Amino acid sequence: MIKVHHLNNSRSQRILWLLEELGTPYEIVKYQRGTPVPFAPPELKKVHPLGKSPVITDDGKTIAESGAIVEYLIDTYGKGKLKPKAGTDDYWKYVEWMHYAEGSAMLPLLMALYTGMLGDAAAPLKPRVDSEIANNLSYMEAGLKGRNFFVGNELTGADVQLLFVLEAAGARLEPYAGLVKYRAAMHARPAYKRGIEKGGEYALMSR
Repeated sequence: MIKVHHLNNSRSQRILWLLEELGTPYEIVKYQRGTPVPFAPPELKKVHPLGKSPVITDDGKTIAESGAIVEYLIDTYGKGKLKPKAGTDDYWKYVEWMHYAEGSAMLPLLMALYTGMLGDAAAPLKPRVDSEIANNLSYMEAGLKGRNFFVGNELTGADVQLLFVLEAAGARLEPYAGLVKYRAAMHARPAYKRGIEKGGEYALMSR
């Protein structure tokens, strides 16, 4: 059975959501962030050298990186769902969004998180970081315009990847009505709610 090494308030919540969408049985091993600095506990290093989450184990394999996990689960258990047909225009758009989520969109949000810990020392960086966040949210808003999902007419792995970005954006999302509506629609999905129930409190939703 798939084992998900799940850290609270982390990207691993998207893996629980995906597994619920797929209807694939899995087991959760829970880890709690430390306080006052919310680092992952050292126990995760016993699972993977980076000591981060998500990590899954399945059929003798250990897989890290949420994008790689999403791809693995869809290819292995999706039965043709949650991914456009290979070689189509939608497929390449899907690939682009999948990589974009962590490759571009999350970077300025992480910079905002870390520079926020520095207080006034980070003031020179703040305008640049804020403009990059706005640039990415505007890009996503335009990409979603008139659509219920980022690719095609059904949920795909790209949505699973991108929703975490919108959750991490928190109140910064408010000027983008389309993204706010989309985030609410994803949160209303029964599979998403089941993932939250099983994964535990998820503070990213209320930022």
